[in-house]
Amino acid sequence: MGFLEFFIFALISVSSFKSCKSVEDDNDDDVLGLIAFKADIIDSSSHLSSWNQEDNSPCSWKFITCNPATGRVTEVALDGLGLSGKIGRGLEKLQNLQVLSLAHNNLTGNLHPQLSLLNNLQTLNLSGNSFSGGFPPSLINSGRIKFLDLSDNSLSGPIPVDTFSTCSSLRVLSLSKNNLQGPIPDSISQCTILNHLNLSKNRFSGNPDFSTGLWLLTRIRTLDISHNALSGRIPNGVSGLHYLKELSLHNNHFIGSLPSDIGLCSHLKKLDLSNNLFTETIPDSFKGLSSLTYLNLANNMLTGDFPKWIGDLKGVDYLEVSGNGLTGILPASIGGLGSLTYLSLSGNSLTGNIPETLIYSSKLTVVKLRGNRFNGSIPEGLFELGLTQIDLSRNQLTGSIPPGSNQLFTALQSMDLSGNRLTGDIPAEMTLFSNLRYLNISWNNFETRMPLDVGNFPNLTVLDLRNGAFHGSIPGDICNSGSLEILQLDGNSLTGSIPDDIGRCSSLYLLTLSHNDLRGLIPRSMSLLKKLKILKLDSNELSGEIPPELGGLENLLVVNISYNRLQGRLPSRGIFPSLQESSLEGNLGICSPFVKGPCKMDVPKPLVLDPYAYGDQIGSHENGAGAKSSKHSNHRRFLSVSVIIAILAAVLISIGVLVITLLNISARKRMQFVDNALESCSSSSRSTRSVSFGKLVWFDSKIAPGWVSNPESLLTKGAEIGGGIIGTVYKASLGEEGRDLAIKNLIVSNMVKSNDDFDREVRVLSKARHPNLVSVKGYFWKPELQLLVTEYVCNGSLQSKLHDTSTSSQLSWSTRFKILLGTANGLAHLHHSFRPPIIHYNIKANNILLDENFNPKVSDFGLTRIMAKLDKQVMSKRFQSALGYVAPELACQSLRVNEKCDVYGFGVLILEVVTGRRPIEYGDDNVLILSEEVRVMLEEGNVLECVDMRMGEYLEEEVLPVLKLALVCTSQIPSSRPSMAEVVQILQVIRTPVRHRMEAY
Repeated sequence: MGFLEFFIFALISVSSFKSCKSVEDDNDDDVLGLIAFKADIIDSSSHLSSWNQEDNSPCSWKFITCNPATGRVTEVALDGLGLSGKIGRGLEKLQNLQVLSLAHNNLTGNLHPQLSLLNNLQTLNLSGNSFSGGFPPSLINSGRIKFLDLSDNSLSGPIPVDTFSTCSSLRVLSLSKNNLQGPIPDSISQCTILNHLNLSKNRFSGNPDFSTGLWLLTRIRTLDISHNALSGRIPNGVSGLHYLKELSLHNNHFIGSLPSDIGLCSHLKKLDLSNNLFTETIPDSFKGLSSLTYLNLANNMLTGDFPKWIGDLKGVDYLEVSGNGLTGILPASIGGLGSLTYLSLSGNSLTGNIPETLIYSSKLTVVKLRGNRFNGSIPEGLFELGLTQIDLSRNQLTGSIPPGSNQLFTALQSMDLSGNRLTGDIPAEMTLFSNLRYLNISWNNFETRMPLDVGNFPNLTVLDLRNGAFHGSIPGDICNSGSLEILQLDGNSLTGSIPDDIGRCSSLYLLTLSHNDLRGLIPRSMSLLKKLKILKLDSNELSGEIPPELGGLENLLVVNISYNRLQGRLPSRGIFPSLQESSLEGNLGICSPFVKGPCKMDVPKPLVLDPYAYGDQIGSHENGAGAKSSKHSNHRRFLSVSVIIAILAAVLISIGVLVITLLNISARKRMQFVDNALESCSSSSRSTRSVSFGKLVWFDSKIAPGWVSNPESLLTKGAEIGGGIIGTVYKASLGEEGRDLAIKNLIVSNMVKSNDDFDREVRVLSKARHPNLVSVKGYFWKPELQLLVTEYVCNGSLQSKLHDTSTSSQLSWSTRFKILLGTANGLAHLHHSFRPPIIHYNIKANNILLDENFNPKVSDFGLTRIMAKLDKQVMSKRFQSALGYVAPELACQSLRVNEKCDVYGFGVLILEVVTGRRPIEYGDDNVLILSEEVRVMLEEGNVLECVDMRMGEYLEEEVLPVLKLALVCTSQIPSSRPSMAEVVQILQVIRTPVRHRMEAY
């Protein structure tokens, strides 16, 4: 080898050595970066166990992808591994990283600014975590990012105006399901090659300037800005989006007419403009949407005739136009929609017949025409399709129910024909509906016998035959299926007795048989209905006593047995002892303190000795006259003895009562004398002590009497945990038992002078034992100091959890519903289990405490009984602390104040829990009253816009009726509000799973 060749070989070798060294250093950076990143991650399932800092390269590690040529990390994909912790430092060392995906974990904290240093990063997916803080503009300003998904987190605040000034590479952006607010920046138009934009389910507001922003995204394919608070008119200009396939603007506050040039978007497949405030007619240009498969215009204020050109949308398979003001007839051209599977036109004012041509839409599975003015008969061909859901209720349909086809027998799950004018017999084929779960044919005029085979539906959960003009008896096999949960037969002409087999309806929770002609006894087998919550048997001819076994129905919330022929004792357990007069009146003689009139006992007559019988035996040997005289004499003797015994018994009882009363008076005077003497001796012998002895009373037998000798010593600043207008609250430990108690130092000192009055009122409160009430454990009293000892509830108040941004995300919809239902149960117990009822008068989120499982406990109830002597200034401050919750009648002395004050406060509490907002909010120029704002939004059809998005996913079919219940509870007229027992009943019905299925149908 010559020198030249040797030199070249050496040069190549040195170069190769340097190159290898450089690669090794780069690999070290990747290893160190990933190990540093892992240090801030909590990997409870050890998914990252293969990540070892001793390795020279991370390319063999799980979830890591490298470039085979350079050995550098290009992708980190850790989706759905249950990781928690935060994104710390380290990832910035991965300079060749192109894809970072950490979706669907439990990562928290702010988005680390170091992520913007990844110069080659093209895909970043952090969706489905719990990241908080503001949106970091630096993630987009890197200039290389193409795919950015930060959806389903807890990002908040506005997006800076210039965020999108350098987004020329961005193709996909999703920020949905966060708490972002403010306007959508116009700089979004700079993302000239953006294909997919999803800003849904945030709190964006204002009137976006579409012409300078969104309408300039000429490459956009899917645009979703739904579920925000955007408002204003939408101008024309959408036709410039030539590639647009999906446009979702639903659940906002947009007004005015629909953009007419939407019809020029020839590639549009999905259009959802529902739940806004759009008015005027549906533009004729819509018939040009030849590619459309999904059209939803529901819950707006559209008017005019239903479009006759609807049959031109040949490709539509989902058509939803319910909840508008459309008029006219349903054109026959609708039968030309051969791909149609879902049709809902409910809640309009459509007239005429249901077109026969509808049967040509052979793929139909759902037909909802509820609440229109359709007349004529039901097209028979409609029942020959494979429908799963039929809702033709609240129309003016006549004729009979058509027989079904084999296809319908196996497919149908829900049928609602209620509120029409249907007549005739129920088709025998109806029992062949093997998958039918919901059947409602109430409020018709069938004038036929009750169907005898209604018990043969194998999967039926709801059967509603109310006011259907049915007669005959209730079939004994009505519970054959075993799945029935709701049975309503009210308002018919049913006769006979309630069948004993009713006890086989083990799943039943709602049973109403009111306003019929049922006779006989209430069957004892009804006590087997352990899930039963509502029982209505009023306005029948039922007789006898109510079976005492019904008292064992622990879930029973509502009972009405009024206007029957019942008598005797009520069951001693369950809801029966607290039934009100309205639920019992109109019977022969039910024994209850709430019912006026005689109490008739349905018991066997006592054995009566015939006073003549003994005389006959004596006088059997005498003549007739002598015998008659003997009988008369013995009769007088018998009556005399009875009267004497009764008089003696009465005298003895009176003497006993008098003696006991005198002894009690004497004992009380002696005790008072001793107490005064002790206090006098104590004062004279220890003049340096200014306070008198106090009285410590315990109602809880588990608490040792000597737990604390001086309760006043517990009232230290360090033990203080809260307070308000009526007193300060302290936390105290129960010594060796380790149990905590709460001590409220009442502000009523020097106002309640009588220990007897205080003792009497607190003892009433101590009897209010319920899982959703804070139990009273005892008290300490002396003239200048009154302490109320209650259980300690560890998780703080609902107010702190609801309005603290760091904890509000813990309150999911199911948790919030549980809190509302529990609070209602607690208040119902106070109102309906005591006479007179215990009224709270101060329902607010701060008085609802939460235990470790977020079960609610109502606190501070009944304190108005103790505070009756408070001066006007203190009471005024108390009501000022509950602004927004106070019922209007409390400010008007001429109105009778009762339990409906609490119902009003509870209604406001519902609104606060669902919306996450305070009852009264102060703006710059005005005051916003939550109840009034929600009422307006409900009238405008967009009430779901006020729902607190921090609670995540929720069931609209639960939230909407809960909001409506709140507005009923906050009625200005007290008599228009329901009782708390009725509130509990309504909430139970809303929560019941079968209701979810009914609404889903």
